[in-house]
Amino acid sequence: MATKVVMAQLSPTMEEGKLLEWKVAEGDTVEASDLLAEIETDKANMDIEAMGGGVVLKILVRAGETVPVGALIGIIGEEGEDISALLAEAEVAASGTPTPAAEPEDVPAEEVPDPPAPSAPPPAPAPVTPAPEAPAPLSEPVAGVELPHSHAGESAVTGTVKASPVARRMADEAGLRVSDIEGSGPGGRVIKRDVEAAIAAGPPAAAPAPAAAASASASPMAPAGPPRLVDETLEPSQMRKAIARRLVTSIGPVPHFFLTIEVDMGRVLELRKSMNARLSAGKIGVNDVLVKVTAEALARHPEINASWEGDTIRRHGSVDIGIAVAIEDGLITPVLRGADRKGLLAISVEAAELIARAREKRLLPEEYQGATFSVSNLGMFDIDQFTAIINPPEAAILAVGSTAEKAVVVDGEITVRQRMRVTMSCDHRVIDGASGARFLQTFKAMLENPLELVL
Repeated sequence: MATKVVMAQLSPTMEEGKLLEWKVAEGDTVEASDLLAEIETDKANMDIEAMGGGVVLKILVRAGETVPVGALIGIIGEEGEDISALLAEAEVAASGTPTPAAEPEDVPAEEVPDPPAPSAPPPAPAPVTPAPEAPAPLSEPVAGVELPHSHAGESAVTGTVKASPVARRMADEAGLRVSDIEGSGPGGRVIKRDVEAAIAAGPPAAAPAPAAAASASASPMAPAGPPRLVDETLEPSQMRKAIARRLVTSIGPVPHFFLTIEVDMGRVLELRKSMNARLSAGKIGVNDVLVKVTAEALARHPEINASWEGDTIRRHGSVDIGIAVAIEDGLITPVLRGADRKGLLAISVEAAELIARAREKRLLPEEYQGATFSVSNLGMFDIDQFTAIINPPEAAILAVGSTAEKAVVVDGEITVRQRMRVTMSCDHRVIDGASGARFLQTFKAMLENPLELVL
């Protein structure tokens, strides 16, 4: 029996997914747990695995297309199995055709004709001229109609060369493209021996440069100038769509207020330099110190480590810090759990690993959800001060600016010190001005006397 491959809900907030890449092609044989496709969700790129074994009979969604959760994207079954019913179901779902309405009460049931049985469409007449036709949209697959192939062995649906999973893996490891390898399997499919032969033959000769490029290089150099701007409409990524949906539930409904404080960072920088000189592996960054100090201050002020939940306030029993990480097309906050119970070096190692996988969009949902407080640092971009938007249901977020030399008055004398400004955005339903100020006083005192962090 054929198995549906659907767009799975890979995160709790996911409503649709973008198919980035198929790992298989039509005609491939797969087993349970084999990777089928890579999906872009609203938070990360994740893989879809086969739920059972069989042959990839149909691929219904091209790489680059976005479909809602639950949409049929492929079919796995036995070789030659009839899947026309599934294809018809997918066509109806893609077209948005509503299901038949119930029979009218004033019409006797015996007078209502049975709906005609679905039948395959008649074969298309042969064209008078051999003009090429564009492939039919994948959102409207038609059973029994074969789309034109670009060359032997290439899938009509995906535009990718048919190749066994073993052959694809071997080609990837050897730095070869399966599209450059002539297949000797059924229907021109690239199989293991074809890749082995291509590896033995060595890399293909480089293609000559296009004539247009040659003529361009021979033309006089145009005067340098700023790039010309053009009007364009861009399709937002799944993450950008999620951010848009999420933030309208924050800055409007959540009553924000802001508290700013300036901190002397001289002793933190000295401590960090001294500790890093003694470390044989790994380095402690300023952000690691900020996360640790934030966690310690939250443990001492549990009224800040809280959330508004309907008509109640929840104080969390664990200090779980979300670290805002800017990535392509958006922002994600990997969560460092139990940060108040971890040392500086442990925080540095764990944060570095989480941030690296966040930038690769490889975090699991449990690694970026459930923070109790967030820290956003734009100091590396020379931002002196800014305000951040609270990520509900958290009650606060800390916005960290750059550390820079400033002339300040100390004991009645003007001196130069390393200073940093931080601004806390607070949910006034949970935090009052005085409680927020007391938290920031503790935060400032710990940064200006950081030795207690290592005692």
